[in-house]
Amino acid sequence: MTGPKDKSFAIPKLLVGEAWRQVKANKGAPGVDGQDLDAFEADLENSLYKVWNRMSSGTWFAAPVRAVEIPKPHGGGTRMLGVPTIADRVAQTTVAMFLEPLVEPRFHQDSYGYRPGRSPHDAVAVCRQRCWKFDWAIDLDVQKFFDEVPWDLIVRAVEAVTDCRWVLLYVKRWLHAPLQHPDGTLEQRSRGTPQGSAISPCLANLFLHYAFDAWMVREIPGCPFERFADDAIVHCKSRAQAEAVLARIAERMNEVGLRLHPDKTRIVYCKDGKRRGEHEHTSFTFLGFTFRARQARATGGGYFTSFLPAMSTEALKAKSTELRRMRIHRRTDLTLNDLARWLNPIIVGWMNYYGRYYWTVMDALLQRVNTYLRRWAGKKYRRLRTFKRFKRWWTGLHEREPGLFAHWKWVRAY
Repeated sequence: MTGPKDKSFAIPKLLVGEAWRQVKANKGAPGVDGQDLDAFEADLENSLYKVWNRMSSGTWFAAPVRAVEIPKPHGGGTRMLGVPTIADRVAQTTVAMFLEPLVEPRFHQDSYGYRPGRSPHDAVAVCRQRCWKFDWAIDLDVQKFFDEVPWDLIVRAVEAVTDCRWVLLYVKRWLHAPLQHPDGTLEQRSRGTPQGSAISPCLANLFLHYAFDAWMVREIPGCPFERFADDAIVHCKSRAQAEAVLARIAERMNEVGLRLHPDKTRIVYCKDGKRRGEHEHTSFTFLGFTFRARQARATGGGYFTSFLPAMSTEALKAKSTELRRMRIHRRTDLTLNDLARWLNPIIVGWMNYYGRYYWTVMDALLQRVNTYLRRWAGKKYRRLRTFKRFKRWWTGLHEREPGLFAHWKWVRAY
């Protein structure tokens, strides 16, 4: 169903409704207006009508984006997140859903970020295979991509896939939305698209498709790559080729208004049992996994050294910090079953993501959970403070309920 004929733009109401369902499913915090999902849904029909009516009339103007500093998902510091209002999220998702069928067929097969049916694990799996075939890799880090990406080139990228007037109008307005900091000050920006908005992943992928993916295919077809948003690994046959390719990529980034991080971008030698040369860098981290030489079991028995991914040191530190902040040992108000219901979804998430490759690297992290459980038992039950009694209780618990905590199938020691 489309809007009335007197509207400036024919935007389907059903599209706005579907956009709301996606926003609700993704959850998220309130924007600068303080309205949360429940408040928006309390008067849903009227709330969605306002979004549709104003978008269809050309009178939708973006509210400031709430700036929130959050830890990076795999460790390594913090990043600034831009949180739009719920209404803006619905409007942005409407545009993103309109663009998706137009941009998906154009995207390169090795672009994995924020795309339906693709995941970080897909990118890591392809990267692992290529590291076995190519001796050298370039670990690319675009410096402050989401802060520095030029608006005019984003708009040109959108114009390359659609001439829809309302899509172009609202993309421009969202790009110009100011950032509101915790102290209330507004920062007027002239470039960048804050992470956290519903439209940013689509715009970032579209920009990098033309700025990097399509350019690599056209200019350097012999060097395959994996890209997840602004993180990319490029594979090369020799050090000389890697140096030449890196120089060309740096030049290309300058052409499109970006820069490679001088310290984080590096050429890596994929050293293993057969590749025994020397180089300054013999490992890299991609999507929370560190690729380096590791011992692997051969199919016919025995061991050999291969170039493999595993949970990175930064990710281990980040999850250890998260565990410490949870203060499990102090939650004596909870029963053992309460603890399991609280902890299992979190730990299962870690195991499913980081445990996909070389899961034994997670042993120390998962054992630390057991250590906190032991401390919790000692605080909850005075009789379990002695080692003998705790050991008897712990052993009996494992026999009675071996699957109580999800990580026990991997690590039981405390």
